[in-house]
Amino acid sequence: MARNRGDKEEGPEKLMGLLKLVQILSLLVIFVAGVILGLATSSHINHYFTSQAQLFLTNNIASAKLSDNNCTVVKPWEKVDFLNMERFVHPDNVIHSMTDDQVFWRASLLPQKKGYPFDRVPKVAFMFLTRGPLPLLPLWERFFRGHDQYFSIYVHNPHDYVLNVSSDSPFYGRMIPSKDVEWGSVSLVDAEKRLLANALLDFSNERFVLLSESCIPIYNFPTVYKYLIRSEYSFVESYDEPSRYGRGRYSRKMLPDIHLYQWRKGSQWFEIQRDLAVYIVSDTKYYTIFKKYCRPACYPDEHFIPTYLNMFHGALNSNRSVTWVDWSIGGPHPATYSGGNITEDFIQSIRNNGTQCSYNSEMTSVCYLFARKFAPSALVPLLSLTSTVMEF
Repeated sequence: MARNRGDKEEGPEKLMGLLKLVQILSLLVIFVAGVILGLATSSHINHYFTSQAQLFLTNNIASAKLSDNNCTVVKPWEKVDFLNMERFVHPDNVIHSMTDDQVFWRASLLPQKKGYPFDRVPKVAFMFLTRGPLPLLPLWERFFRGHDQYFSIYVHNPHDYVLNVSSDSPFYGRMIPSKDVEWGSVSLVDAEKRLLANALLDFSNERFVLLSESCIPIYNFPTVYKYLIRSEYSFVESYDEPSRYGRGRYSRKMLPDIHLYQWRKGSQWFEIQRDLAVYIVSDTKYYTIFKKYCRPACYPDEHFIPTYLNMFHGALNSNRSVTWVDWSIGGPHPATYSGGNITEDFIQSIRNNGTQCSYNSEMTSVCYLFARKFAPSALVPLLSLTSTVMEF
């Protein structure tokens, strides 16, 4: 009887054991299924991100769906060399969105490595600081004709003025980003630095000459080019003027940075070599002093560059200008010549005026390459003399 009672008690215990075994097996199956599903999902995600990375890194292809057969076709992108050397050393367009500070900084970059990694033909940068129209434009176009590889042109106009020239003119598309200029103010120096900075962006520009709309060339292009390119010195008028029109414009507030004995005066119409152009656009300290303390009757355009070069780079300067100007009438402005004044003898008198000057440490009678001021009415008689007198 005891054995039968024990058998009855063992029945429920076996049933509970089987149920626990089924639970354990079920959990094991779920766990294994989870592991398998996790591995499959991980492999899919890995494959997805790997393929996306490959698509991202392979940036020279693009996919385009064609509507006719609803398939994806891979097309190659056109490769663009954004660091193109030619475009960097010879910008083909003067239009940009840089601020003055940005273009001054860019222009101040001076390579330390000697030589150039390209075939460099030195050019003369002709920088025209104008009040608008260029009435003597046909004369300059004739002067430049046939010498494209040896010059660059930069025009600074009033902010809202558009210079309309034909597409085959060397002046076409050469207007730099400009601002309005006020005569006698530091804005004239700003315009000069703006022209220099934009011209410095072309690494082939070696000489830089500042001109106005009333300037003319008095020699042909080959003569002007050889004279400037072969010169060992720059041509900036810089002299000590003891009168109230020179030293009288100096301010003691410029001390201790600028002393009276360093103060110089000179013509605004300069010609300089590349290294000096870089120094001028790089300067902030002395420009700021002039902007603050050189105010009418002190005129920064007549004192800033002459004084700056005298202080730091006098050995590179010839202390004379290559632009002839007639101040014989007196007053704040030079004489202006109209059509009735233009004769062969008059042009020859400018070219051979009896003066001697130093050129590469030797004396010469060729002291001026340009002249001013000439009225619009002088254009036609000047054009009639280009082939016989000026030889272009």
